[in-house]
Amino acid sequence: MAGSMAIGGYGMMGGYCIYGNSQAGSTNAQDRAQSGGKAGKTSANPDDQIKAGHKSSPSECETCKSRKYQDGSNETDVSFKAPGHISPQASAGTVRAHEQQHVSNAYQEASEGNGKVISATVSLRTEICPECGTAYVAGGETRTTIAYSGEKNPYQENKKALDAMKNIGSNVDYVA
Repeated sequence: MAGSMAIGGYGMMGGYCIYGNSQAGSTNAQDRAQSGGKAGKTSANPDDQIKAGHKSSPSECETCKSRKYQDGSNETDVSFKAPGHISPQASAGTVRAHEQQHVSNAYQEASEGNGKVISATVSLRTEICPECGTAYVAGGETRTTIAYSGEKNPYQENKKALDAMKNIGSNVDYVA
């Protein structure tokens, strides 16, 4: 039995934006031109500065503030069954913890049904906000495979029967 669970962010899906760094000798006019006409703020906090080629700073980004995440699996005991906001800075840890809930559920399901988890893989998907240029984890997917003892698998039984027929007479001693 195999299961697949996923959490996916919705809001700003797709679209990667590549941006360049302003050169060391650039003037404020060049910075304003590269940032869509807005003057770059002179704050020590990088979240308050507008990156070249983007509309807003990460602290003012409406896209990041309105991004919601929701679980797409049929498991009722995991987080994000209802849409919820995750900040871009916390997205990696939060999505990783959510996907770990799916892995834990697979091990619990296997132990309750006299099974064994054959594999559990987690993939995280990253994106870059087109408005402010912030990288964030956009979602994740967990794939698990559980084998149960005593499970009848007709494909495996047929393979064993074919192997047995193929090996009949393969070890013949012609000397005797």
